[in-house]
Amino acid sequence: MPNILPPAPIPLRPALVACCLLILLLGAMLAPGPARAHPTGAPSANIQGGISGPVQLRIASFFPVDMPVLGRAALDLAERVERMSGGTLRLSIASPSAAAPALDIIVEMNHGAIDGVWAAAGWYAQRDSAFGLLTGMPFGPTPDEYLAWYFYGGGRELAQDLYRPYDVHNILCGIIPSEASGWFPREMTSADDLAGLRMRFFGFGAQVMQRFGVEVVLLGPEQMFEAVESGRIDATEFSLPSMDVPLGLHKILKYYYFPGWHQPATLINLYLPRPVWVGLPDRHKAVLEAGCGDMIRQTLAEGEAVQAQALRAIAAEGVELHRWPAEMLVAFETAWQAVVAEESRLNPNFARVYASLAKFRADRQQWRHFRFLQ
Repeated sequence: MPNILPPAPIPLRPALVACCLLILLLGAMLAPGPARAHPTGAPSANIQGGISGPVQLRIASFFPVDMPVLGRAALDLAERVERMSGGTLRLSIASPSAAAPALDIIVEMNHGAIDGVWAAAGWYAQRDSAFGLLTGMPFGPTPDEYLAWYFYGGGRELAQDLYRPYDVHNILCGIIPSEASGWFPREMTSADDLAGLRMRFFGFGAQVMQRFGVEVVLLGPEQMFEAVESGRIDATEFSLPSMDVPLGLHKILKYYYFPGWHQPATLINLYLPRPVWVGLPDRHKAVLEAGCGDMIRQTLAEGEAVQAQALRAIAAEGVELHRWPAEMLVAFETAWQAVVAEESRLNPNFARVYASLAKFRADRQQWRHFRFLQ
């Protein structure tokens, strides 16, 4: 049996915030109504600045704040927002914990226990599969292409339409390059090797894996090591190598596969309930949008910069790095096209967003051909 890693120490500030979140959640359950902005757009007491001091927004992060790239980016966003606003707007960032599990943060925001969330759109996909296309798409756009579509190809407008029925305002706030494809207990040489595996998987990639007989489980990052160590799951994927390393998965699973066909890019959002967003003064809205623009630059640049070091550290622990055989990638893409056909038939929103992305990519095909060295 491998050594069981002790739980990572929780930084003092996130731990205190997590405790506060638990108290606020209990208070929201017992109080007559949630403490959030009124539907008319008037801010609630917790975001009302000027009279009682700076505007304070409580933001729950899906990623542990001590995790490289997307975890620490939430803290960096808070620092930039406070500095750009001259201290009049402050974000209090909470890590996932026993008090506030990563998988529950969207529910907590909807119930008014927190003021916002730092996460991917895929956590709304259980309500509408189209949200998955706003996170990452198997064999889909690269980060630059996703950004081009989102800001100049109609993606932002489609996103706003999708979030509107849920009374949520989103700001695109980060993007990372292609993820790793996953950690496995043995070498994967054919599709038959996948059958019967119990695996943590996220997004549309999970639907693809199910077509190969994989039993898919959805877990938050704080749950993965225990699930693998206890045998509850056999394999798992999460994100970039530098974000996987802190989870300790390399201590148990020694076969690490690439490329991340299921998410060649991953988009991250800052979410606020629409009444909270409407209740903010324009200067604070501009600060949040500018801060998120900074985070798009930072997460993409850092996401590319730190992976080589992470791979060397993983290899030093005895992990074998593998690329999927070409025939497996073809099989994955064929299964993905079957998922697209099924989702397009079942969900008009999915069909609308996918059609927009597909058309944008087709229109750029000639540019893609000529802009790169062949």
